[in-house]
Amino acid sequence: MNEIVDRETWLKARAELLVREKAHTRARAELAAARRELPWVKVDKAYEFTGPDGPVTFAELFKDRSQLAVYHLMFGPGWEAPCPGCTQWANALNGTTRTFGPADARLICISRAPYPEIAEQKSRLGWGFSWVSSFGSDFNYDFHASALDTTGESAVAIGGEGGEEVRFDRGENHGVSVFCKDEAGQIYHTYSAYNRGIEALNGAFGYYDLLPKGRPW
Repeated sequence: MNEIVDRETWLKARAELLVREKAHTRARAELAAARRELPWVKVDKAYEFTGPDGPVTFAELFKDRSQLAVYHLMFGPGWEAPCPGCTQWANALNGTTRTFGPADARLICISRAPYPEIAEQKSRLGWGFSWVSSFGSDFNYDFHASALDTTGESAVAIGGEGGEEVRFDRGENHGVSVFCKDEAGQIYHTYSAYNRGIEALNGAFGYYDLLPKGRPW
């Protein structure tokens, strides 16, 4: 149990912590600006996905927007249900994707499970966001959301020395990838992050970190 103090002492301690919190906020804004300055990579491969209306191209996933954020939702072919952690993520983003319009962007989920399995889980869990299948394409493999080894846990280092270690459970991994489409229709990969690198995108985690007992795991 933490030390118990009077209100005046607590306010002094809170003010001291606030200095560090403001510095963190400024550093986070600077990091976001640096992230936007990263170079882009052309996406030249013709990926095809499957949605509720059948096959859909990568460009069609953007609809009328120029930016696309993809949550790599861990749900492999034949799985009984999506990853429990990814289910929490999807619950957090469900109902919020419509707010991306003013940012000229879409937020969608992509998994490697065949679309009929996705549709079944989407209905069961009551999710309304766009969730498509990359089954049969290289998309998940190219963006480190899936691995060929589906037998257990595995890992791969991306980006060379000092890069990120991406870990897979039964061949699947969670993360976020971001893309931009120019007026000519050319798609570019602008950003990806995995594992703890995407924690800030789940609003529940921020609340957990405010609790006296912290996160539930």
